[in-house]
Amino acid sequence: MKRKPEWIKTRLYSVREGMKVTNLLKSLNLNTVCAAAKCPNIGECYSRKTATFMILGDVCSRNCRFCNVSEGSTQKVDINEPKNIASAVSKLELKHVVITSVTRDDLPDGGASHFKNVIEAIRDENIEVTIEVLIPDFKGDIDALKTVITAKPDIINHNLETIERLYDDVRQMASYKQSLELLDNVKKYSEGIFTKSGIMVGLSEKQEEVNKLMDDLREVDCDFITIGQYLMPSKDHYPLYEYVEPKIFDEYKETAYQKGFKHVASGPLVRSSYFADQVYDQPEELKL
Repeated sequence: MKRKPEWIKTRLYSVREGMKVTNLLKSLNLNTVCAAAKCPNIGECYSRKTATFMILGDVCSRNCRFCNVSEGSTQKVDINEPKNIASAVSKLELKHVVITSVTRDDLPDGGASHFKNVIEAIRDENIEVTIEVLIPDFKGDIDALKTVITAKPDIINHNLETIERLYDDVRQMASYKQSLELLDNVKKYSEGIFTKSGIMVGLSEKQEEVNKLMDDLREVDCDFITIGQYLMPSKDHYPLYEYVEPKIFDEYKETAYQKGFKHVASGPLVRSSYFADQVYDQPEELKL
């Protein structure tokens, strides 16, 4: 694998604070995408008492070539998970919480009803918290999407992950068009819910292709975008083409704002939920 440049290396953070989060999650039998996906920011986020909760188990029904989340036999849905996550949100005193999941094509609704139960459980215990959900495509099932919408999260996030040209290689079991349609349908069937999407770079995409992807997202009125560097979880995953220089991320950020995105996070270590709460440090009109 290519040697990491200086700008991709992370700093060390408080092990003590990080272990508090780790121990709390373990005591409540909760998973985080931070650990499952080998996120480079896990030390920083855990030391800040933040985490992205991953529901519906830690085994995915798909096999995307960029992802480190395990694939194989999926697990039984934990009916106690919603209340346990609500408890963790309270104990961590979170102001903004992100809920994601593995893809569960084996479930009739793709896990949408479980997302709804988690959102409602958090609301019952934590009225002031803002909730962001990072959802799978539910195989294009609009009724499943509507189930999540009725729970009224503040942000619905669905990642395109990469440019359209690379989908057949990187996301064989997903569809670029279907993902855009999901984001479009959030706007059609909800009122006041922000939409968000994220991509990785360094997979051989060209800048004009990233700019086209931004145009596609704005066509469906997507509000927020995150752009980060792809890092190979192992030699068996999709090959890394290049480490994108920080100045290119700055150019993407400027371009995205010019195209009308309300909030943009673009940088080598940016991930979909990294500092997700900072969107609410924006102008008053973005606050719900």
